[in-house]
Amino acid sequence: MTKITQLRVGDPVDHFLLIKQSSKGVTTVGKPFMSLVLQDKSGDIEAKLWDTNDEHEKLFAAGQIVRVGGEIQDYRGKFQLRVKSIRPVKTDEPIEIQDLVPSSEKPKEELMEELMQYFFEMKNPVIQRITRHLLKKHQVAFMTYPAAMKNHHDYASGLIDHVVSMLRLGKSLCELYPTLNKDLLYAGIILHDIGKVAELTGPVATTYTVEGNLLGHITIMVNEISKAAEELEIEGEEIMLLQHMVLSHHGKEEWGSPKRPMLREAEILHYIDNIDAKMNMLNRALDKTEPGEFTERLFALENRSFYKPTFE
Repeated sequence: MTKITQLRVGDPVDHFLLIKQSSKGVTTVGKPFMSLVLQDKSGDIEAKLWDTNDEHEKLFAAGQIVRVGGEIQDYRGKFQLRVKSIRPVKTDEPIEIQDLVPSSEKPKEELMEELMQYFFEMKNPVIQRITRHLLKKHQVAFMTYPAAMKNHHDYASGLIDHVVSMLRLGKSLCELYPTLNKDLLYAGIILHDIGKVAELTGPVATTYTVEGNLLGHITIMVNEISKAAEELEIEGEEIMLLQHMVLSHHGKEEWGSPKRPMLREAEILHYIDNIDAKMNMLNRALDKTEPGEFTERLFALENRSFYKPTFE
């Protein structure tokens, strides 16, 4: 069966899908509706349910598998599923959550093995010990969690996929610019988003935790670095510099960064993070676009559409 993100405008839908996100709203005339994000292994699509009630909110909560009938439509430059029928999955139907959750193309074990090789290039014992300690502490979740709730690397093992891709970029840049401190850059890449394992609930029907809403992954990780230094009885400037790498990786205050980068390696970390996130969004959008056509509008990229050339 054709996957949900491979369908085009006008194509019929009769699919088992997982409700990734579910929220309720009210129309301008006061009628209740629900906004759903539905997914299979290929990705997700938005849908609306009209004239809903309390029973619908229970039936179609995030994390539920449903069978959906309808068709694909274009809504303001973005694909949307026009729902004609929807019901919860029946117990005798052969479909499970793992059949519908997207995941990294490369197995998480292979990604972890690749990541560990970067420690052999680190020379500073303080940076290496703190980074190893925190990676080991959160390793299970780090290998399975998404890197975000939506937009980029928002799939199972997306976090480690994002980090390994960034490490490859970092390695290339260190070869091009040998004045960069590998220890700081590699450690910053590995640590910058580990706080997501406390900020988010996991790879299925991902949402924010209470800690995530109140503190955010940056604050969580800065505190974790401080605790790791205490537990390992380590002192030194390196601790503060690692905290700055995490604090500044979003680059600007308006992008959620408590501090702007004030280390050469922090500046590069911000660029690498931004490049990898945007490339992931672009690749996924272009993968489901025919040559000679434009992608749907990408909200995280200033709501732009991107053209897919007819030649390779």
